[in-house]
Amino acid sequence: MSDPTGRRAVAAVWRIESARIVGALARCTGDFALAEDLAQEALAEALVTWPREGVPRNPAGWLLTVGRRRAVDAFRRRATRDRKYAVLARDLGEGGVASGGPPPDREEDVVWDPDRIDDDVLALVFTACHPVLSREARVALTLRVVGGLTSDEIAKAFLVPTATVQARITRAKKTLGAARVPFAVPPADERAARLGSVLSVVYLIFTEGSSASSGDDLIRFDLAGEAQRLARVLARLVPDEPEVHGLLALLELTAARFPARTGPDGEPVLLEHQDRRRWDRAAIVRGRAALVRAERVGRGLGAYGLQAAIAECHAVAPSVGATDWERVVLLYEALGRLAPSPVVDLNRAVAVSMARGPAAALPVVDELAAGGALAGSHLLPSVRGELLTRLGRAEEARAELARAVELCGNERERAVLRGKIAALG
Repeated sequence: MSDPTGRRAVAAVWRIESARIVGALARCTGDFALAEDLAQEALAEALVTWPREGVPRNPAGWLLTVGRRRAVDAFRRRATRDRKYAVLARDLGEGGVASGGPPPDREEDVVWDPDRIDDDVLALVFTACHPVLSREARVALTLRVVGGLTSDEIAKAFLVPTATVQARITRAKKTLGAARVPFAVPPADERAARLGSVLSVVYLIFTEGSSASSGDDLIRFDLAGEAQRLARVLARLVPDEPEVHGLLALLELTAARFPARTGPDGEPVLLEHQDRRRWDRAAIVRGRAALVRAERVGRGLGAYGLQAAIAECHAVAPSVGATDWERVVLLYEALGRLAPSPVVDLNRAVAVSMARGPAAALPVVDELAAGGALAGSHLLPSVRGELLTRLGRAEEARAELARAVELCGNERERAVLRGKIAALG
């Protein structure tokens, strides 16, 4: 008889341990694509075996051993007896697991190297986020092999067909193979440059989760939560990198506001109307601690650290009016010099409007509009409409907000914009 708890156990173990399993298999085989395939085969076998025979005492070891055994079988099918086969066969024990039979359940039978686990996961992250891959491929591969999400889950998160996600993952693995990307933590002189790609992928995942670009939900909690988990893993794996802690601080402090960002029916609640008592105080504590860590191990805050410092200004303020907006303006100015972006300039304009009034901020927004950098985004007309509303220029504000509605892809945000238009009379 099949036990449904077995399938739930498989899902839970896979979400927690998949990165370690794929990383260990990649280290042993030297083939990233093969390792991911082997891990998926082990997962499929667990979905059949565990509900029928029960969950093994060492679930992660069970999956790893099955994956290693499948690796031996794959090398055998290729009729090779090279060094890789010899190493795998010796590790598994001649005549033991490699020769067939059920996977072992005793920990002493399981090949598991705890001293290499951190390096394996770190190598996995750097491989999945390699610069030779497109941004979309990095995101899909990271969520698949590091986050343990299925293709269906990734497709649902980004509102694309499952086949599209599967194609991206397949192409990504082929690209890594064609480029002969080694499965290894990059040397120190390359790590800093490559780390930026890793952090940008995690940040992109969180951004899409925290402010969904399309669909009916404002926040995709699973996606944002996965990005937070990945950031925590990175903070443990590379504890001396300040921007890793800066990113973790930013994610924690931003997610702390999630409980108050939506109403009972999922409708957005603007910052000035949020019940700050509902903010996650534990997340704020974690975020501020990570920000302190970023300051301690670095020589000044980087781009993610500066954004975290801005989020901290909001987190510690008792109200919108009591927020230290002048400090927020200064932080955005520093961020604009370090990581210039029209979005940063637009956010600075919002801070300027809060610190010095809408008339001081409107020229900044007008300059951005003239430059055309945000022509396809709803953010600029949304901000400009708000500033014009506060200046009493209702007709112009209505036109800007209507433009924002046309450009916005998220139904919840469109509803808020329509409400602002209605309020103008």
